[in-house]
Amino acid sequence: MKPNPVVWFEIYVADIERARRFYEQVLQTSLTQLEDPTGTSEMWSFASSQEAGGAAGALVRMDGVSPGGGGTLVYFACEDCAVEAARVEAAGGQVMRPKFAIGPHGHIALVADTEGNMVGLHSMQ
Repeated sequence: MKPNPVVWFEIYVADIERARRFYEQVLQTSLTQLEDPTGTSEMWSFASSQEAGGAAGALVRMDGVSPGGGGTLVYFACEDCAVEAARVEAAGGQVMRPKFAIGPHGHIALVADTEGNMVGLHSMQ
């Protein structure tokens, strides 16, 4: 197994436009629509690079797949996770746990997006 075994993630959503606005506002980024050759889903990807570490991923609206809390938690890298957490409520989400220390591994904040998905924000400061 490679040192960073996760290569892709999908965050399932019911309202793709609402979810896209939430992540673009909180993470101060732009998502890019991906083409679905099957016509069964709508996908908007986060910026990524084949040469950089970490995983690429997308918001996905797919028939038969529901968003919400579950057994998977995606963490987004931040300079200071308190900054992104401070944008969550204005973007329509909820801060579940504000920034807290995780020892030598930095800090995290846990937030819920507009679709009810819990995601993590991670920073070293």
